[in-house]
Amino acid sequence: MSKLLACVILAGDRRLELVRGDLTKERVDVIVNAANQWLMHGGGVAGAIAKNGGSIIQEESNDWVAGHGPITHMQPAYTRAGKLPCRYVIHSVGTVWGEGGEKEKLKQAINSALCMAIRLEMRTLALPPISTGIFGYPKEMAAPIFYSTIQAFWLVNPDCCLNLIRITIIDEPTSNVFLNALIQWKKELG
Repeated sequence: MSKLLACVILAGDRRLELVRGDLTKERVDVIVNAANQWLMHGGGVAGAIAKNGGSIIQEESNDWVAGHGPITHMQPAYTRAGKLPCRYVIHSVGTVWGEGGEKEKLKQAINSALCMAIRLEMRTLALPPISTGIFGYPKEMAAPIFYSTIQAFWLVNPDCCLNLIRITIIDEPTSNVFLNALIQWKKELG
């Protein structure tokens, strides 16, 4: 069961939530997968999504790569959600720590996933802490990027249909880092 850790109301009554829970159980319109560029969903968040959603996710991922080539931090893919309680899965590839330009690439990965949600006309979205797992992005540095990128997205897209963005984190240590960063970010907002 998911546990709401914090909620921030941003411009236009948009809700940014931080949740400790299982992304594959989120009852939202769309979830974001922390994917690799070839959409091979073997482990981590991607593995859990493919396992719980069923074979349709990997099949459609294979079709996407065959038709469009590998995804990038600027160009995500999407598939149907199979057995998951959402409608779609947006597959966004983050940045690997140490490859250069990490901050900008992480912002682009988050923003491009949110833009894809608008194209799909989704109202609610949940995403994991992209790049902070096996890609090695330091959690303390990534968390504020998530918050500022989401805020900037809504400022640039004030009339979009997306009105709830939930950062869903399964493990307590990572969710604690994101919670502390959210508390600090809220203080800076005033």
